[in-house]
Amino acid sequence: MKKIIFSEHALSRMKTRGATKEEVELTINIGEKVLAEQNRLAFRKNFAFNGYWKEKFYRIKQVMLIVVEENDRCIVVTVYTFYF
Repeated sequence: MKKIIFSEHALSRMKTRGATKEEVELTINIGEKVLAEQNRLAFRKNFAFNGYWKEKFYRIKQVMLIVVEENDRCIVVTVYTFYF
């Protein structure tokens, strides 16, 4: 398993978008992996949420990451969340 490094931008986006480090790590380890632009990878995973985000109830939270993968580590560039 590669070491996961969080950019400052990713940490900031995680905070404002409601994602945790644990969710990001699970998304990299067991989520769907797809190619992204600029030799990057995108990972996404749906999580049971069953809670409120910005005063609205949602059952599912999808976490999606953009990652630069190197030989010994994954650098998380940014993090998105989608609630539905």
